[in-house]
Amino acid sequence: MKAMILAAGRGKRMMPLTQNMPKPMLKVAEKPLIEHHINNLKAAGITDIVINLAWQGDKIKDYFKDGSQFGVSINYSQEVEGGLETAGGIIQALPLLGDSFIVINGDVYADYDVSALKQLHLQPGEAHIVLIENPAHNPDGDFTLSHLSNESQKYTFSGISRYHADFFKGLAQGVRALGPLLREKLNEHLVSTELYIGQWDDIGTPARLDELNKRLKAQ
Repeated sequence: MKAMILAAGRGKRMMPLTQNMPKPMLKVAEKPLIEHHINNLKAAGITDIVINLAWQGDKIKDYFKDGSQFGVSINYSQEVEGGLETAGGIIQALPLLGDSFIVINGDVYADYDVSALKQLHLQPGEAHIVLIENPAHNPDGDFTLSHLSNESQKYTFSGISRYHADFFKGLAQGVRALGPLLREKLNEHLVSTELYIGQWDDIGTPARLDELNKRLKAQ
């Protein structure tokens, strides 16, 4: 099982913190945010990791190198300036990822146990996404729980998911958002969902980052 950490975003809402630093390298509990993801993946027995790069990507590569000092093996997928959006970044990295893989947004902080995703039995073309209760900045949510046909309540996509490579079959490389693709495949009953109740933070603004660090320090 391999995993991909999405780290190519520009992080404009985090300015000025991201003026010369990629958002996943911002410190949470005195470590780069992305390092927490790498440690969690390693704890789950997932040591083959792909990280996509765009804005200030050299800083990520210089810090983690091949991953050996962190007990993992890291490959990098370099994107064009400005990045390829989420689905576009995954599509470009497919040759590095194998038949089935986990994807984690590099700008979230969560205590979700990714080893649970290893137990799933995805069929070709399927995906599984983890949803969370709606935070204040996304009150309307993104997706319903797909196994409840009459469900109207939408929940927020956590940025944690697993895909069979065939989920992206036939899609050309280039800039492509993930949300519309997930909605399309949900309608085709190719996406399963789960609702996670636990630690989750979207590091979307400097204020949210500061709040998270204060909360973790107080624990």
